[in-house]
Amino acid sequence: MSNNCGSQITSLGIVGFGAFGQLAALHLGQHFEISAYDPSPGLATVAKQLGVRLTSVHAVSQADVILIAAPMSSFEQVVSEIAVACKPGALIVDVGSVKVVPAEIMRRLLPNHVDIVATHPLFGPQSAGTGIEGLKIAVCPIQGTRHARLAAFLHKALGLNVIMTTPEYHDQELAVIQGLTHLIAKVLLRMGPLPTRMTTKSFDLLSDAISMVQHDAPEVFEAIETANPYAETVRRQFFDLAASLSVELENSIKDTAVQ
Repeated sequence: MSNNCGSQITSLGIVGFGAFGQLAALHLGQHFEISAYDPSPGLATVAKQLGVRLTSVHAVSQADVILIAAPMSSFEQVVSEIAVACKPGALIVDVGSVKVVPAEIMRRLLPNHVDIVATHPLFGPQSAGTGIEGLKIAVCPIQGTRHARLAAFLHKALGLNVIMTTPEYHDQELAVIQGLTHLIAKVLLRMGPLPTRMTTKSFDLLSDAISMVQHDAPEVFEAIETANPYAETVRRQFFDLAASLSVELENSIKDTAVQ
């Protein structure tokens, strides 16, 4: 087994074996022995294909590294279950789209004898379709000192562009970056079907952005827009400015008509 973020680390437990949990297993399989837990049925075939052993949440929580890929709706319950089963020295990492709330939950519920790092891979199964090398990941140290070794592993072994940050700064930035992207995509999809023939380069880029997020699970959009403490302010500002622009255009039309 190749070297990884800790010289004694050999096992990885993934809690939440949905689309992103499976993506993680695909790229981490050569570095770890992987087990996973997910209450959803019908995952045995894909788990076998990825060389992942499906087991209980308690068994997964005995791993050297625990990767939490569960939705925000069940995040606190999952962390509570991990907290009573994880072993001293474990490294616990989450991969959610928001960071302030998960970081607070992990800091509050997990024991002092584990290291905690909140991360956000700034990509998903759609954007990682041709590989993950060069893609970005945000890393937020929460508890312990092994975030530096984790960052080194992510960069050297996986080729990711690691951005060290804090949960607060992450959520402030992503309220604009992800919040507006997903919001605009939702609106345009409801206007669809969108034109595909006489398109401009800028519209093609916009369509590409929509295609990268339109198949995300509904809970992803909900977390981005409701679990990020800064998202509402950005969303209100966007709608207010859009309404203001609409008024300006209507007034301009009226002025033109009068002339």
